[in-house]
Amino acid sequence: MGKKYQIQKSPFVVPTTDGKLIEEHFGRATDGNTQVSIAHMVAPPGWSEPFQTPEFDEYTYIIKGKKQFIIEGEKVVLESGQSIKIEKNTRIQYANPFDEPCEYIAICLPAFSIESVHREEL
Repeated sequence: MGKKYQIQKSPFVVPTTDGKLIEEHFGRATDGNTQVSIAHMVAPPGWSEPFQTPEFDEYTYIIKGKKQFIIEGEKVVLESGQSIKIEKNTRIQYANPFDEPCEYIAICLPAFSIESVHREEL
């Protein structure tokens, strides 16, 4: 019988060009998990990404700093200790227009994939 748990000591570091750190602990890139992805992220000050309309629910928990969400045209800012669930098929933009890095955990159900995030072209 194998162990009924898996410890992740070497998450997959997603290559980025915008200064954002993405460490996927569980998900498609790390262990082939399509059910859920769990990632630790640090968004640098001034970071933002294009609008997207994902095919997955996304949960975000803020560890440090602040993160801005534009959800269906409404601006929402979360701070350390706060969390949010954003339902799939919702148009959203994530950003950190603030002076400090934002560290957070993101959980996607089903797991994140570049094919299912539907980022808009800039």
